[in-house]
Amino acid sequence: MERVTLADLNRRSVLFGTGALVLAFTLKPALAQTKSPGDETQNFQAVAQPAPELPGSLKTNPNLESWLRVEASGKATIFTGKAELGQGIKTALLQIAAEELKIPFERLSLVGPDTVLSPNEGYTAGSHSIQDSGTAIRHAAAQAREILLAEAGRRLSVPVEQLRAADGAITGPGGEKLGYGELVSDHLIEGRAQPTSKLTAPDQFVEMGKPRRRIDIPAKVTGGAAYIQDMRPDGMLHGRIVRPPSPGARLQAVDLSQAETMPGVVKVIRDGNFLAVIADKEWQAIKAMRALSAAAQWQETATLPDMADLPAVLMAMPADDGIVADKRGPVSAARSEEATFTRPYQIHGSIGPSCGLAQLVDGLTTVWTHTQGVYPDQKAIAQMLGVPIEKVRCIHVEGSGCYGHNGADDAGADAALLAQVVPGRPVRVQWMREQEHAWEPFSPGMVTKVRAGLDDKGNVVDWNYELWSNGHNSRPGTAGALLGAQHIAKAFPLDAQKLQITPEGNGDRNSNPLYAFPSRHVVWHFLADAPIRVSALRGLGAYMNVFSIENFMDDLASKAGADPVEYRLRHLDDQRARDVVERAARNFGWKAGQKAPEDHGFGFAFARYKNLAAYCAVAMEVKVEKETGRVRLIRATSAVDAGEVVNPDGVANQVQGGIIQAASWTLYEAATFDRTRITSVDWSTYPIMRFDALPQAVDVDIIPRPGTPFLGAGECGQGPGGAAVANAITNAIGRRIYDLPLTREKVRAAAQLRA
Repeated sequence: MERVTLADLNRRSVLFGTGALVLAFTLKPALAQTKSPGDETQNFQAVAQPAPELPGSLKTNPNLESWLRVEASGKATIFTGKAELGQGIKTALLQIAAEELKIPFERLSLVGPDTVLSPNEGYTAGSHSIQDSGTAIRHAAAQAREILLAEAGRRLSVPVEQLRAADGAITGPGGEKLGYGELVSDHLIEGRAQPTSKLTAPDQFVEMGKPRRRIDIPAKVTGGAAYIQDMRPDGMLHGRIVRPPSPGARLQAVDLSQAETMPGVVKVIRDGNFLAVIADKEWQAIKAMRALSAAAQWQETATLPDMADLPAVLMAMPADDGIVADKRGPVSAARSEEATFTRPYQIHGSIGPSCGLAQLVDGLTTVWTHTQGVYPDQKAIAQMLGVPIEKVRCIHVEGSGCYGHNGADDAGADAALLAQVVPGRPVRVQWMREQEHAWEPFSPGMVTKVRAGLDDKGNVVDWNYELWSNGHNSRPGTAGALLGAQHIAKAFPLDAQKLQITPEGNGDRNSNPLYAFPSRHVVWHFLADAPIRVSALRGLGAYMNVFSIENFMDDLASKAGADPVEYRLRHLDDQRARDVVERAARNFGWKAGQKAPEDHGFGFAFARYKNLAAYCAVAMEVKVEKETGRVRLIRATSAVDAGEVVNPDGVANQVQGGIIQAASWTLYEAATFDRTRITSVDWSTYPIMRFDALPQAVDVDIIPRPGTPFLGAGECGQGPGGAAVANAITNAIGRRIYDLPLTREKVRAAAQLRA
């Protein structure tokens, strides 16, 4: 049982405790301090002499005290604004700090996202945690080490060059030793983050680049208190929400009396279309929720599209066209090929439905949430409650499953609303399975169309790619992104989505292939109106775009009579891309002209995530039961280039998980609905991959790139993983399936047509 209290704790009390090295700063306006898109917290003005560019998240959080604290005991605390979502960053960030601070890993602790304690790093998304937060922590720790060395040199009257930092202490040339705790006791060191500190050379690494067991795993596999779902603070009440039966439903009438008189019920709340109960015990809350649901009368309207005709519906919707790439040159194509691919709406399918916990004490609402952005969530919840932003504190606690925007923010907002009616008491809101499946933000349905002009050898000389999709990111920032705020009487409108073409990409992420095509034109037909609530799912549009591109590349290779791996290599100039392709093929045992065993298929795919993060290539073997359409994953072999690697085991975990999740999307997952309601509200109507369908092996070979920048690896396996599955199925049955998911029924039908 986990005890949660609202301690009188803030950044000042934490950072200015007795006997600690506090790295503060005096910030003068500087050109180097630039705003992140959408960040209204910075207001820096230019001066004549710009300061050096700061690396990673130091750009927006240049205060060293935001990142670390050294205790008088010799231990240290590291602060990050990036959330642990199961990707293992708690371990990796501490490894980075241990390496540069020269302190044992075991003497470090980590404080995660908290609007009182941590730096504001926006959302944990896009595989940026190590790239941005890790880079900031590395430089901050290196600078702190140099400050400690300078202080030791002053005390010992020894040049810094003759001192050595190791094991949390500074040692002089004669063996004199000063522990970090001795150096910082009753001493305050001021200094702004600088990009000039000497970083540890890769050949001197003690922590970085070495596999280390993840510190977040033990409680998760032993039944310990690992997730927000496990929290049970003293005096806690249980809340349950009655959601409308369909997206367009409006509450006409409700009789509250039965629910109000049920055992254990503390409060029954109606606020517009927002219905909820609060009870002493969880089962009491569930029974009262069901009684309240039965007593509610809703007016429903048919607002959902025709699922059977979804691709045509999407392509017919009003669209804003964004040019992702336009590099047209004089080409002479001997012939052309084209194909169209479709993807349904899909959900996160978190194993643990979303949960939130909130408590109102002395005018401050504290929300414990598994959101991926505590600062944006704080702003949205404060707006919903109609209070100043400093009257809301959001603290991240891990949730049991989600890369992307699921119901976490909504559950936290639900808890915040309920906490207002029972001041002083913590209120836990746990979503039900059917609520999670029906009301979490979905990943948008997509249509992609690709056309290639080919020379007489089958090489691509002209590439045209179009995609139709809603935006893939409606995360909180304003109250309109929160379900509770949409349903209360003083409803907040859903934020309008706008077309934006950026290097990171959105629905267009990875729509511009890395291949060296002489001429290309890539367009995102952005759909502003979303018939179903949509937002970010792991990788945004990258999975579908890589799936389409890599399926089509296989088809082009086949028509050119070329081996799929060789065909990709002839279109790749990027040497690091070529390296991962060649490494994955070699490790798999790929041979040009090979034939898979009977009813088996080999598939291959490649992408560089966002064209600026990690490189990944995947080779896959599957077995297809043509009579039933069942696809069994036999083995997957991948090669990854993630730049400098902190924890190789962590990178391998990410790539393995990404390949498995992408295989699940590819083979099983599709949200279903009629014209009024979502109908895929449980695991039977929305199946995901199960343990008995896992491949025998998912091998990950990490190409070492010591001394190079960190490249985000958390989502690099999704696109190549799913595409390799589809290409292997095509290789096994001799026919391409263009509409996701590749269900048993579709595979069986395609195999029979081929036969």
